[in-house]
Amino acid sequence: MDPFGYGPARAQRVIDSLRYQILQGGPDQSLRIRQIFSTPREVFRIEILETDPEYKRTTLIDRDALEDLLECDQVRERLVNRANASL
Repeated sequence: MDPFGYGPARAQRVIDSLRYQILQGGPDQSLRIRQIFSTPREVFRIEILETDPEYKRTTLIDRDALEDLLECDQVRERLVNRANASL
């Protein structure tokens, strides 16, 4: 057992936390996903900004974690809706 809580279980808790926060976000929530590295491993930055109360969360995840996050249709819809709203 990992005494620091790292590994697959921790990664899943981070994804679950991101998913929950995205789905519970209000209409003023701002979401951004950007690829920041492509080699030797793809790494993405997820930014969640809330205006009330003012709060910002930045999380770095790999491709597998991003795919896990985007498996939820509601998360994908919120990201697409937020992207379209900012155009």
